[in-house]
Amino acid sequence: MIGFALSAQRGIRESRKINVVHDRGQLQVGEVSISVNRRGAYGIGDFLDPSDAALREQWRSVLARQPVLRGQRQVNFVPSEVVLSLCASLLVDHSRFGSSSAHRAGFPVQHLARLYKRPPSSILAKMANLDGSRSHGGRHELEVSARMTSDSALLQDVYLRILRAARAEGIGRDALPDFLELEDGGSLWLVGQEELVESEVERELEGIVEKWARERQDVPVEITQRLLTSTVRIGQHRFAKAVLTNHGNRCVFCGMGSEIGGRRRPRLLTASHIKPWRDSTDKERLDHLNGLTACPTHDVAFDTGLLTVSEDLSIAYATDLERALPRDEPLRRAFGKPPLADRLILPASADRPDTAYLGWHRTQVFVSPPTAAEGVRPIGEKSCALE
Repeated sequence: MIGFALSAQRGIRESRKINVVHDRGQLQVGEVSISVNRRGAYGIGDFLDPSDAALREQWRSVLARQPVLRGQRQVNFVPSEVVLSLCASLLVDHSRFGSSSAHRAGFPVQHLARLYKRPPSSILAKMANLDGSRSHGGRHELEVSARMTSDSALLQDVYLRILRAARAEGIGRDALPDFLELEDGGSLWLVGQEELVESEVERELEGIVEKWARERQDVPVEITQRLLTSTVRIGQHRFAKAVLTNHGNRCVFCGMGSEIGGRRRPRLLTASHIKPWRDSTDKERLDHLNGLTACPTHDVAFDTGLLTVSEDLSIAYATDLERALPRDEPLRRAFGKPPLADRLILPASADRPDTAYLGWHRTQVFVSPPTAAEGVRPIGEKSCALE
């Protein structure tokens, strides 16, 4: 993880009482005066190192908002709102939705829109500001995004501070769910990162970084590099989460799950591409039908071509592995039948992996491609070598 010191000065706040109307960031509700920053007055520290008092103040301003009618100007995002929109991007790909389909955006976009009294399209637009795909975002937002997404400990800390302040202001989990599942002692873990190779990611981003340097000269190169790298890692995280969910958080080869003692242990399972990330297009990299959930042993065996999957989803051995099984008891315990199943273990509701990706794996990765006479032998079918 990339660490850094926070030395930015906090934004300057104003405090001027007015009557129950919003006027450039000031709001008075009843006898309570709420001080809110003017547009552009927030400093980087208001995002990265907010005080509890500042966060509670922001939540009071949010609770006092009135719904904005169509055509009216919306109030500016407060820092905690920006950070939660960034956190939501770990779960939702904003690029899949337009203004007419924003109401279909997944959890937690609709919850955040209701809480902040904004249309869902506004939350999605902020997410686009934060990854740089939409310009004209607020001051500091690209830097905030680059720093927080490259430091999961920082992101977790600020997320939990924001939720604690919300609970202190009476905002329960029904209105603001713990969508990153951290309030009860969990840890923020970007899944699927073990598949990414730093040199491959850097090579893939070279042209994009150069384009940003020409077109976004207001953004420092260091921020650009961090932001684009984080975008790749977040995309991989969303892909892996979708694959794990689709397969019921169980290894498709042996059925092993990752929940022990009521807690999910994320490192027990891996969600990897069938057609590897380095060989896939941008669309294929995010397609959950190009992924399999596996325990580490069976994941490595599949990635290195010792196992493959036929069109009917039957699991097949490479010749070398099949010949070694009768002579190697530990190997047989890992790859025999059981623990491996005859076919991929999938929930009844699961989407099946795309046969095009499986075909690519059989021809490009499988270490013992079948001859026309031999064919791919499913597990359990005897070969001549073993008879």
